[in-house]
Amino acid sequence: MSARRDATPPGAVAPGPAALLAAAECVLLDFDGPLCHLFAGRPAAGVAARLADELRRFGCDPGVVAGATDDPLALLQKVAKHYGDSPTTAHAERCLTAEEVEAAADATPTEYALDLLDALDAGGWRQAVTTNNSAAAVARFLGRHRPAARAGAHIHGRTSDPGLLKPDPHCLVRALESTGSAAAAAVMIGDSPADCLAAQALGVPFIGYAVNERKRRALEDVGARRAVRSLRGLVETARQRVQLEEPGVGPLPAGVRG
Repeated sequence: MSARRDATPPGAVAPGPAALLAAAECVLLDFDGPLCHLFAGRPAAGVAARLADELRRFGCDPGVVAGATDDPLALLQKVAKHYGDSPTTAHAERCLTAEEVEAAADATPTEYALDLLDALDAGGWRQAVTTNNSAAAVARFLGRHRPAARAGAHIHGRTSDPGLLKPDPHCLVRALESTGSAAAAAVMIGDSPADCLAAQALGVPFIGYAVNERKRRALEDVGARRAVRSLRGLVETARQRVQLEEPGVGPLPAGVRG
C-alpha cells in the first residue's frame, strides 16, 4: 500500500492538531502508545521470546522463529506469512492475545490519556479504539480505568487474520462503520507509521503521537505532518468545547496525569 501524502495544497498552512480535533466528530485512538504503555511491566522482547518458544513446542518450523524479532506483532505476521490460515497461525494469535491480556492487567496509562478520554466523553465526540492488539486486552485496560468511557463500546482490535493488521485500514473501516462516522469527519491519533498509513488510505486526518524525535521522523517519513509530544494540548482543546457548553468547567489543572 502506498502512502497517500497530506493533501494540503503547496504553500497552504496545514491545520494543527488542535484544529483537527476541534473539527472532528469522531476520534479513533490507537491503543499501545496513545492510551497506555501495554508492555511496561512485561517487556515486548520477553513476550516475543516466549511466543517463539511456544511456537517451537507447537511444531513451528525453527527457521520461521529463528532470530525472532523483539516485536511480538511482527513475529505473528512472520508466522502468518509463512503458514497462512492454519492451526499454527491461530495458535500464535491465541498465545499473543493471552500475553496482551495479562499485560493489560497492569499496563500504565499514557500521561493525560485518561484525561483525554474524559474530555472527549464530556465534549460529545464519538470514539473508537483501532489497534493491532487484541480487543480483549483493550477491554481489560478500559475496564480497569474507564469502564464507562464511550471508546469502550467501540473496540476494534486484531482479527484472526494477521494480514488485516495496520497499515491495512480494516480496523479503521470497522470503527467508522460502528460509530456511523465519515472518514473526513474523524481524526486518528496514533504513534506508528502503520497508524498513519491506515488513516491515509481512508482519508482520515491524522495526529501523530511522538514522544521523541525518532518517532516523529518515522511518522514524517510516511507523510504525517502533525504530531504532538504530549496529549495535554489535545485535552485542553477538548475541554474548551465542554467549557462552551458548561461554563463552570475550568481548564486542566497543572500536573494532572492520565
